Amino acid sequence: MAPLRRLVVVDRFAPEAKGLRAHFEERFADPRRATEDRFVWDAWHVEGQYSALRTPAWRYFPRRLYEAFHQRLAWWGRRTLGCHDVSPPWLSVYVDGGEQRLHGDLPHGPVAFVFSLTDWARRSFRGGETLVLKELALDYWRDFTSTRALEEGELFDEVAPRFNRLVAFDPRLPHAVRRVDGSRDPRAGRVVIHGWFVQPRPFIEGPLPAAALGRAIDGLSEALTGWLADGPPIAGLLSLGLSVTPAGRVGRVRVLTDTTRAPAEGDRDRARVMRAAQRHVAAWHFPKQRGPSRVTLPLVFER
Repeated sequence: MAPLRRLVVVDRFAPEAKGLRAHFEERFADPRRATEDRFVWDAWHVEGQYSALRTPAWRYFPRRLYEAFHQRLAWWGRRTLGCHDVSPPWLSVYVDGGEQRLHGDLPHGPVAFVFSLTDWARRSFRGGETLVLKELALDYWRDFTSTRALEEGELFDEVAPRFNRLVAFDPRLPHAVRRVDGSRDPRAGRVVIHGWFVQPRPFIEGPLPAAALGRAIDGLSEALTGWLADGPPIAGLLSLGLSVTPAGRVGRVRVLTDTTRAPAEGDRDRARVMRAAQRHVAAWHFPKQRGPSRVTLPLVFER
């Protein structure tokens, strides 16, 4: 999987998807049945901005089924982002007229996610795609040329909510849900679980002592303070993945996530700082340990 920079798409994400979808279908199977478990939906509508049905996902589904999915999602966030949990997710349904117009999510969490339970292959509606504004639009004049045509495809990344697809993206980027036109039956709409990955902190798999990692991070923090002192303001998340051998040596250091941004004139300096952080981590050396370890190290930059 490519590093998460703007957005990343993971298909066939969770085997629990079929059970979650089946439970959703069952709850709406008989529209004339008025049991109390159907009275859980908030008709969320902000004129000119948002329109959808929503309910807390962790209350809607059977506990054991939902917890298995939630754990899988949290584990992916820990390994890929260094975020230890997800915000309490929503289950949202978009029927005819449902949409989210352009907006940014601040300051909910460093990475947003959308997990689709939509029956996309048999859909009867139009719309429902997630739209994320591209860098071109965010810095429009940098590469502007008066002879180039410009249409929606050049301005937005478009991701269809295919069944069992996870989309994770930088929530600061203006994004939207294209208006759904079609049926008003919830089973025939756009059905998604969504929220934010939260609580970024180092994640260790293996016997590496947290105290030893903490001392190494203290040294990195001191170095970063110097590198950033006269540089541009940087904001975003850099998550590094590294292995540690039983001898305490650091293997390859990979960039898992890099949503860091700086003003256009400072972007070279931002990239230089990110490379310096990666080299600093690659030079770490730890005491011997009982076996190999894997570490996800999130570095949060704020301004």
